Amino acid sequence: MTLVRRCCVSSDHRYQYRLLAFVSIAFCLGSATTGATAQGATGLLTEQTAVEQALADNPSLMAMQLRYEALLAVPSQVGALPDPMLNLNAMNFPTDSWDRDQEAMTQLQVGISQVFPFPGKRGLHEEAAAFDAMAAGHSVDEMRIQLVQNVKARWWQVYYLDRALDTLNKNQTLLRQFIAVAKTKYETGKGLQQDILLAQLELSRLMDQGIQLEALRQHQAIALNTLLDRPAAERFDIPVKVPLSMPALRDEMALYEAAEMYRPTLKQRATHIEAARSRLELAEKDRYPDLRLGVVYGARDGDNPASVGGSRADLFSVMLGAQIPLYSGSKQSKAVSQRTTELARSRYQLIDEKGAVRAAISASVTDYRRSRRQFELFATGIIPQAQLTVQSMLAAYQVSEVDFLNLLRSQMTLFNYELQYWKALSEARQALARLEAAVGQGDLYE
Repeated sequence: MTLVRRCCVSSDHRYQYRLLAFVSIAFCLGSATTGATAQGATGLLTEQTAVEQALADNPSLMAMQLRYEALLAVPSQVGALPDPMLNLNAMNFPTDSWDRDQEAMTQLQVGISQVFPFPGKRGLHEEAAAFDAMAAGHSVDEMRIQLVQNVKARWWQVYYLDRALDTLNKNQTLLRQFIAVAKTKYETGKGLQQDILLAQLELSRLMDQGIQLEALRQHQAIALNTLLDRPAAERFDIPVKVPLSMPALRDEMALYEAAEMYRPTLKQRATHIEAARSRLELAEKDRYPDLRLGVVYGARDGDNPASVGGSRADLFSVMLGAQIPLYSGSKQSKAVSQRTTELARSRYQLIDEKGAVRAAISASVTDYRRSRRQFELFATGIIPQAQLTVQSMLAAYQVSEVDFLNLLRSQMTLFNYELQYWKALSEARQALARLEAAVGQGDLYE
């Protein structure tokens, strides 16, 4: 009896030591959840570094920039005079002899002619092309801010998945401690085998969730690498420690006004209106004819009749021509109607774009404020309360006042709250990135 009693006491001591160690680990891991420690920053892909790499290396942005630079060369081309025409003519050669001096009108001519568009047309051509180039420049700026927004969104998604994987790994460690404690209690006759099975099942479920999170992380990393023009499978790490502050935003009307000043897509639409107005004026001027001026010098051989005497004189001619808008009703008038419609369309497109920008601002503000409130609630209320609940249940479980299932549920609830904490932080930062893109630039904060 004494030997059996000593064995039981020894088993109880081992169980208590394991349980105390488990409680210590659970407390440390739970406390570390919302105060993640920083890793070394050397070689890490920070949000700012990712943005800088994308702006420097993204091929789509480079292609758009080169298109803009190509369009800058167009205005001077369309605003220049048409190239002059050089003419070399052999005129009025007799077919019986082909002699230059047989007929008085036989001559070799050299001439040059130049078309002069009606005054104002060249300037309007150049002006419309300049507006097109300016719009292309705004499209480059728009693509740049959209690229920054996409990079930031992908970066914060990867950040969330990294924190989710860290949290999951910590909870897997806790569940292994759960299993060890459940086994100890079962061996001492104070626990149930189903407690062990429940903990093992929950551990397997977390392992499955980890597989899914790893795959999601790889997909987001591939998308981010593509934006940075890096190999899709290239591995990278991002820092754990990030700013947790959530600044207050300006009111939405102020953000609307900032967007109308700075958002490139609105500037692009406004520039399209100016280009359409220039083309309408050009269509109206097409009712007036272009002029053609030419000069010709004709060299002749042979002599004049005896009554006149002397060699034949060379000839000089001046020619003036003009286009006749003979089909104005089906051509020039239709062009004016077309350009008028295009101008109206451009105006409506600007109105529609303003509405879309305002909607994007309002949606981003709503998402940010919601995520901010959730983040603060999880950080200051829900997670600390859930941690205290788990610690209280651990103490109660030690003296068999709480069953294992409730303890397990409380820990899984804490795990889910921790995931929502990191998700709220990530979604708030992504909402800020969308808001920055919607406004264009300017101060967003109070």
